[in-house]
Amino acid sequence: MNTTEEIIQLALFEDSGFGDITTESILLEPFFGNGIIVAKESFVLAGTGVAKRVFELLDKNCEIFCPYSDGDCIKTGDIIFKIRGDLCALLKGERVALNFLQRLSGIATLTRTYVEELKFPHVRLTDTRKTTPGLRNLEKEAVRAGGACNHRLSLCDGILIKDNHIAVAGTLTKAVAAVKNRVSHLMKIEVEVSDLDQVREAVAAGADVIMLDNMNYAMMKKAVQFINSRALVEASGNVSLKTLNKIAATGVDVISCGALTHQARSVDLSMRINTD
Repeated sequence: MNTTEEIIQLALFEDSGFGDITTESILLEPFFGNGIIVAKESFVLAGTGVAKRVFELLDKNCEIFCPYSDGDCIKTGDIIFKIRGDLCALLKGERVALNFLQRLSGIATLTRTYVEELKFPHVRLTDTRKTTPGLRNLEKEAVRAGGACNHRLSLCDGILIKDNHIAVAGTLTKAVAAVKNRVSHLMKIEVEVSDLDQVREAVAAGADVIMLDNMNYAMMKKAVQFINSRALVEASGNVSLKTLNKIAATGVDVISCGALTHQARSVDLSMRINTD
């Protein structure tokens, strides 16, 4: 399934699937023109591939020039895209392309802020599954453009036993045993814990990764000391720019942060079009 292509097609249909009454009233015959997408603020770029594809789907013969790559730092006034093609296609694609670029660049920009704030090189910063429905692949690409790493893309990518799984299984130990009995020995098993008793149980059960969920700094530090490299340690919950380095200082290996996607602000871009 080409999900990105389907997302673009859906976005185009949402915006002009039943026609563009304004453009079609003005352009009664084909005309060619040029468009540029301009940065109205500084940010980290992401979404160039999907934005380009928007215009290609509307006009297969359009010419697109983008001198930048995802992850590049953009300054106010920079021209990100130059597009030449059918004016109707440019006008129909304008908002859809900008929406993708603004949203994804916003994620990349916020992620870069977190990456630059983190003062512990050995700690890996990752996203979560707290993404916009349908846009997960694109938003996780934007996180990578910002310099952080991805956690699971979907539920089939890795094992993470959370509190509700433990409630269903009866105990943490039973949940780990059930998963071990089902999956390949090549798969790592991560368990979410919320107190030191669960930390001890997770270690005894043979968890490969232990997620410390919403623990205070003192408890996280004790958990890391108890685990003592017998499992990879991830911290999650209440992660912000203010808490990031305090969490990292407890000795964890990974910090997962939902804010990278669900708190990102779209950046400011505009598209200008002119005729030949």
